[in-house]
Amino acid sequence: MPNDAMIRLDRVTKTYADGTTAVAELSLDVPRGEICVLVGPSGCGKTTTMKMVNRLIDPTSGAVLLDGEDVSRIDPNELRRRIGYVIQNVGLFPHRSVRDNVTTVPRLLGWDRKRARARAEELLDLVGLDPSTYGGRYPAQLSGGQRQRVGVARALAADPLVMLMDEPFSAVDPIARERLQNEFLRIQGEVGTTVVLVTHDIDEAVRLGTRVAILRQGGHLEQYAPPAELLTAPASEFVAGFVGSDRMVKALSVTRLRRDGLEPGTADTTIALGVDLGQALVAVLAGGGRVEVRDDGRSLGVLTADGLVRQAQQTG
Repeated sequence: MPNDAMIRLDRVTKTYADGTTAVAELSLDVPRGEICVLVGPSGCGKTTTMKMVNRLIDPTSGAVLLDGEDVSRIDPNELRRRIGYVIQNVGLFPHRSVRDNVTTVPRLLGWDRKRARARAEELLDLVGLDPSTYGGRYPAQLSGGQRQRVGVARALAADPLVMLMDEPFSAVDPIARERLQNEFLRIQGEVGTTVVLVTHDIDEAVRLGTRVAILRQGGHLEQYAPPAELLTAPASEFVAGFVGSDRMVKALSVTRLRRDGLEPGTADTTIALGVDLGQALVAVLAGGGRVEVRDDGRSLGVLTADGLVRQAQQTG
């Protein structure tokens, strides 16, 4: 296994007793510290694939490796304590406080109460919930978005190698979903946990994933690539149809503005280097065809409409 691969699926197949094949000869690597999103239509095996990582489902054939170790050789309970797990409806214990929910796995691992409590308060703060306000509350006293944050904190509590997330944001309203996605990206950027996330939403997949795996019925892998490559160079008609006819517009939102092609000068409107090309397009239009690009307070030059077009053409 390459040194940077935290998870490897090696020709993994899952066939049930009635002959149904949910996943077929699936092979892919999830690099350490990256977010792999599994996406596809209903019945494509994405949740089955994810559950084979923590042995909630065992494969019929093939191997799943976690940090180089075959998970079939690890006791399932021990394995699951090493892997954070976030599900759509959170699954918090209703009779336990928020703080006690977060300390569940550390306490199972034998952490003393003081250490576990300190970890819970650290993580509640990380997910944007003041522990002095929310630590003593119960799940029924929280909004859906707040419960989802607690679920993320609980999954991270024992510093897991990997976090599995099954449709984690689909049960909240669109505004809360976007906020939670932003928080998730911030937190993952800080802690660097390797993530496997399942979604049915291609927009969410390309927004959150560093790599996206598109599956079709029967658990066949159609394409596994970074979002920009997926959108600009779909590997098949199935992928092109799944990502949608507006895929080039989507590609702008996952491609970052570079220094390429900036012209000398200044402009009234400014943007930061590294914003996505969709944001840059809005700024160029608002700025009458030109916008000043800055980085750490320093002017790098002016982006014109022509320069933006050239960068967009190089996407992927």
